[in-house]
Amino acid sequence: MQSNEAPVSMEVEAVPSKPSSASAALPPKPIFEPLKAHEMSDGRVQFRKVSVPPHRYSPLKKVWMEIYTPVYEQMKIDIRMNLKGRKVELKSRADTPDVSNLQKCSDFVQAFMLGFDVIDAIALLRMDELYVESFEIKDVKTLRGEHLSRAIGRLSGKGGKTKFAIENATKTRIVIADTKIHILGSFANIKVARDSLCSLILGSPAGKVYSKLRAVTARLAERF
Repeated sequence: MQSNEAPVSMEVEAVPSKPSSASAALPPKPIFEPLKAHEMSDGRVQFRKVSVPPHRYSPLKKVWMEIYTPVYEQMKIDIRMNLKGRKVELKSRADTPDVSNLQKCSDFVQAFMLGFDVIDAIALLRMDELYVESFEIKDVKTLRGEHLSRAIGRLSGKGGKTKFAIENATKTRIVIADTKIHILGSFANIKVARDSLCSLILGSPAGKVYSKLRAVTARLAERF
């Protein structure tokens, strides 16, 4: 038996929801000041020591103020020369703005000790993507006697012509200290300069290295 009553439809009226008083009464978000360098290290003072080679002692005395001024005034790092231990000592301060400043200053002083000019080494303080790479001629090829002397001569060129050409093409700075080679620059540029120097050590003529260097630097310029 079926019922003849029609189903009753219920209409529900939508009532706009009011914001809860709890969410409206939330306090504003706290604003925390960034931690200072000495607070990140729990107030501990950090040190770095850089040894001074005998042949860099006199040049260091001549340009001491050029090294001291940016380290102390701009990077807010204490620096002194320990005459007894022949070391440059660096120390963080309470007003050091960044924890990385101490390491940057240490790299800057170390670059000068390796033979770079202050004008070139100071770029390590201002740019983050620069670093120094070092290697020896014997790491590339074992050479002795006159063969080693000729390899060093090929690296420098007449009057330093070859070294300057590689520096200008790769935007790096190169120091050739006896059998050790130090390169200051960015990662990609150091790789190009190192490849060119290794080719010279292995006996490639300078003309061939120049042509290859021009091709590689042209590709790098297109990429960036």
